[in-house]
Amino acid sequence: MENNQNRDTQKRKKELQKGIIIFIFLLPALLLFVSILIAPIAVSFYRSLFDWNGFTEGTFIGFNNYIELFTNGSIKFITALNNSFILAFFSVFVQLPFALLLALLLGRTIRGNRAFLSIFFMPVLISTVVIGQLWLKIYNPDYGILNRFLDAVNLGNLKHVWVGDVKTALGSVIVPTVWQYIGYHMLLMYAGVMGVSTDLREAAMLDGATNWQIDKYIVIPIIKPIIKVSVIFAVTGSLKTYDLVRILTEGGPFQSTEVPSTLLENMLFLRNRYGMGSTISVMLIILCFAFALLITAAFKDKEG
Repeated sequence: MENNQNRDTQKRKKELQKGIIIFIFLLPALLLFVSILIAPIAVSFYRSLFDWNGFTEGTFIGFNNYIELFTNGSIKFITALNNSFILAFFSVFVQLPFALLLALLLGRTIRGNRAFLSIFFMPVLISTVVIGQLWLKIYNPDYGILNRFLDAVNLGNLKHVWVGDVKTALGSVIVPTVWQYIGYHMLLMYAGVMGVSTDLREAAMLDGATNWQIDKYIVIPIIKPIIKVSVIFAVTGSLKTYDLVRILTEGGPFQSTEVPSTLLENMLFLRNRYGMGSTISVMLIILCFAFALLITAAFKDKEG
């Protein structure tokens, strides 16, 4: 009896020592995670409760910044949020299906698929600043290739100042954003497609299934976890988008292409409203986490 108790005691001591060792090894990463991610979020939330210009002592106003964010029409947060949702819609329902189609086609080991992979992935490797400048040249009303093309096909009446017209500015931002990241999602999905067992494909082909039937009933269900990740990246990326909007339109004309990140910049550096800027950053964090959880839950229901 005593021997059994001694063994249990020794076993617990070993488990405790093992746990302490694991904790010690994880502690640096945990401290880094808390200091880089958790602490700034906590500080942003704290600052969002103040009317603060970034220099003087702030005045505590509770949740008034959050109320003003959704009720004050001059801030245009609802407009910025709607623009992000429109971008998310095109990212999910245009960008991802096209990326999936490319991944499925390249996954059939066609000749030169590696070259095609490199070509389609190239926009992801190019700096977004460079991408923005390239598209500004395409949209240029005087020498841009888009207006020149319209002239060449006798559609000169459709020529526009694309990024300067309220009706076309948002679309002019959506097109390069969707185009740039097709290759990114294609590569994720291609890795999943190539991971599908060739035995399953061969068995389906012996049963008379076509390539599209194999993709629909075998490949796509297997790579659903990767599709879920791509959807999360597309939606949260749309909510956080900043650089292309900043380069192409700077949120204009008349805030028609404003997104939360450009509005955040506006509040911080142009209006010196650091409390409101912190409020926008907190709302972005909440929205990104909420959509990530909703998408995960939706895919779980489908899998069930």
